[in-house]
Amino acid sequence: MIFKVHWIIDGIAEIDAKDKEDAEKILQEGLEDYVKNSEVLMNKFVAKSIQGTAYKPGNEDSTQEENNKDKKEDSDEENQ
Repeated sequence: MIFKVHWIIDGIAEIDAKDKEDAEKILQEGLEDYVKNSEVLMNKFVAKSIQGTAYKPGNEDSTQEENNKDKKEDSDEENQ
């Protein structure tokens, strides 16, 4: 039996750019290039669109470095 599966990949990237539009363009171009050059994404998973929006992080947002540090600390605590 064949099923169609609609899939979404959600992510957050930190982009150094002059403004919101430039950040979106940098990421869009990089992802499009990656997907177009991936036979698996283009032919097996049939990637159809890329969508995103840029924003300035607020107090509730951590940088990737902070998130990685928090994950390591959590892992260290679990291993003790």
